[in-house]
Amino acid sequence: MNSTSLFYLCILWIGLTTMSCVKQQSLYDPDDKTQDKGQAREVISETDFLYPFINETPEKQIEITIRLQPGKPLAGLTANMPALKYNKKWLFMLTQDDCKPAAFSRTWAAIHGKPISDRYYYDVAQLYEGDLPPDAYFLGKTLGSTDGTGREVRFSFTTTLAPEWDYMNATTNVFKGFTENYYRFFLKSGLIWGNVREMLNYGVGIAFHDMKMDNSTSQDLVTHFEKSQEIILNKLSGRGCKMLAEPGGDKAYLEAAQNYPLISTLTAQAGALKVYPFKEGLDIDHTPIERAFYDRPAQVEQRITQTLASDTYTKLPAIYIGVHNTDIGWVDLLKWINDSYGKDGDDSVWFPNQEEYYEYTYYRNRSLIKLEQQDATTWKLTLTLTAGSYFYYPSVTVNVAGLQLEDIASVESNETVTGLSYANYGEGLMLNIDCRKYLAEHAEHFVERYEKNRSDASAKADATYFVSMLKESAQKDALNKRIK
Repeated sequence: MNSTSLFYLCILWIGLTTMSCVKQQSLYDPDDKTQDKGQAREVISETDFLYPFINETPEKQIEITIRLQPGKPLAGLTANMPALKYNKKWLFMLTQDDCKPAAFSRTWAAIHGKPISDRYYYDVAQLYEGDLPPDAYFLGKTLGSTDGTGREVRFSFTTTLAPEWDYMNATTNVFKGFTENYYRFFLKSGLIWGNVREMLNYGVGIAFHDMKMDNSTSQDLVTHFEKSQEIILNKLSGRGCKMLAEPGGDKAYLEAAQNYPLISTLTAQAGALKVYPFKEGLDIDHTPIERAFYDRPAQVEQRITQTLASDTYTKLPAIYIGVHNTDIGWVDLLKWINDSYGKDGDDSVWFPNQEEYYEYTYYRNRSLIKLEQQDATTWKLTLTLTAGSYFYYPSVTVNVAGLQLEDIASVESNETVTGLSYANYGEGLMLNIDCRKYLAEHAEHFVERYEKNRSDASAKADATYFVSMLKESAQKDALNKRIK
């Protein structure tokens, strides 16, 4: 054997003895025997749970009984669904294209109070094992609005996926405490599936974007949509994709989507519908809606300030932006929106992902609200939400005109309603209704995370946040006690 061959054999032996085999491990487990061995581990980033989207029921039969205070009979009450959830005054949306790693370690991280790095990136396995970039820092708070009753509603956004590309299957190198180099935090080719699954747990939306093909003919695109959908359903445990973000102005994608009905909501840069949320009869089903790209976050700030200079909110267009990579400047923009128009500002903005906004307008246009008087002091509200394909946000706001909080003795709901909050709004009562079937189980998972590491302030904030979504019940009380 010559000296060159011997050299490469030595290098191979060193690599095999310093890197464990690739494995899929359970995060959040303090007794995991693979940890703290003083060597790097290559793992498949995975979450300890994922909301069971595949088991969500497509039709929600909502029943809410409102009992009035004795001696306060009311007549002529009416109910309607406002143009924007939580009765917000204006709509902001953001879609992050090209399946960027920054969607997880910057955009999502900033919104949910996780560590942020200016130079590096990290995966979910590194995050929950505390293996973080050397310059990681925290904003010290989460970013969002309220639901009008005091409950936090964090901002959301859409990330595009690239299911046909192998880089989404990339592994993660975990080596907590190793400081000789930081190669493990270098930029990957794109998002990995484990990071996407974790973002889904927090309500982030997903979209098709580029397909892996040379010529984007309509029929070939449909075939690739079908292939990509199959991969997504497999990787995300039955969670499907119904949104398309047009890539690079390629209109062939929009044309192909017309022949793939599972894509029901779309966004494009030009030739698309400019959304005015308060416009009577607005329907965006299977209709591309307009977004705009900006070179600098300061331009978005200027656009928001100029748009909101109008005193007539009902005439405002939605502000919808597209981004690619998000650096600290974009993080600062999100914080500015929170501080100016979110829960730490005037609380006027609704900042959902496009999937959620689409579903809300879909339900608003197609659901019949009934409010019937049962007796002198009892009113019953009924509402049916019938979902389309791959609907995952069965949550609406209903306003009851002529009713105030001080008139009410109690508000009761059926089992379909898992989250419920209410407060006065103008001359009426606002009801925020959530019907996600597994909302309580989902909240408990976050409580369990916190119980495994009670020194983690972010984990406590998450547990509190998800439990607060639940309607009042003995189960909610028990979960809150576990957090305290």
